[in-house]
Amino acid sequence: MQMPLFGNKFSPKKTPQRRASSLSNLNLDATQSRTEFGLEYGAVKLNLGGHDVSFENGMWIHESGGGGASHKEVTKLRKENYCLQEENNFLKLKIDILLDMLAETSAVAQFRENELKQLRDMKSKKR
Repeated sequence: MQMPLFGNKFSPKKTPQRRASSLSNLNLDATQSRTEFGLEYGAVKLNLGGHDVSFENGMWIHESGGGGASHKEVTKLRKENYCLQEENNFLKLKIDILLDMLAETSAVAQFRENELKQLRDMKSKKR
């Protein structure tokens, strides 16, 4: 019978329990910590090259009036741009339809011209 060299059981030492320490050195009550670290946050505001902008409702809004276009003007230009794009798409559709009509009319005219030529050839052969 063999004797185990280090014993027959592996038993590591138990680590002592740690005391819970604060994650922050700020002493905030529950409402302050909720507003500081919670989901309630305000609009994101940036200063880029002297221009103050904020992110609200999925759009960047220019806050300072100096040196740039106002939010109302940008919104108006975007709306006008959208309307012009829709009009452009409509006009492209009209052009496509007109080209199709022209191609159809040309094909019919060519077919009739060939048919007329064949009839003339048949008539001249009978003579």
